[in-house]
Amino acid sequence: MGGAFIKGLHQSGGYSVTACDVDEAVLETISPYCDRTTTELSVAAESEVVVLALKPDLVGAILSDLELTADQTLLSIAAGVSTELLESKTEATVVRIMPNLAAEYGMMAAAVTESTVTDEIRAILDAVGEFVEVSESKMDIATAVNGSGPAFVFYLINAMAEAGVDGGLSPEDARTLAAQTFKGAAETVLQSDRSIEDLIDAVCSPKGTTIEGMDVLWDSDVEAEVGEAVAAAEERSKELAQDAADE
Repeated sequence: MGGAFIKGLHQSGGYSVTACDVDEAVLETISPYCDRTTTELSVAAESEVVVLALKPDLVGAILSDLELTADQTLLSIAAGVSTELLESKTEATVVRIMPNLAAEYGMMAAAVTESTVTDEIRAILDAVGEFVEVSESKMDIATAVNGSGPAFVFYLINAMAEAGVDGGLSPEDARTLAAQTFKGAAETVLQSDRSIEDLIDAVCSPKGTTIEGMDVLWDSDVEAEVGEAVAAAEERSKELAQDAADE
């Protein structure tokens, strides 16, 4: 996620990025998208905004060595780690976000804590996609919907592509058609004032092909299964929060 965020900021052209990691191989991979790379935390700590893109169990150890001032902002991508916990370990202004991998292409969907977000952070998030401001209590469900969501969508795209291959399309053509269909449908939802139910109706001509397929979906458990996947991801986010608090 950290690499995707860096690539998105690089693509936007408006930011100077320093990447810090103990793994020099990781730094080599992302160096084309950074102004500089370093293995020294003290160098990263010089930035106005420090992005914490770590596994939750590493946050405490890193923050104990990361000396930030009240004039700086700590932007945390660590899943499940609460703003309250982060604030107890740094003097910096803490803003918690949950982005997703599409940040790499400037098409990120992100949630950010409404009580702490600043205009500076809003500008950064605008540069790599769309975001919504939510309460701290909603960050776990946001993590499930937009943070874990891309994997769920990839799964569905693959299912549609495989159906196309089974029907005789080449794998390449089926992948393109399925992926672009999801992309176009998503943009339609974002651009239209109509409800998703109304958009479905707009595609479903009476006695046409779409309504035949929708009848299968309406009679299935797909909606419930997707809901269970989101709920499982949300529960794991809550578990990570508890694990971080117990560290």
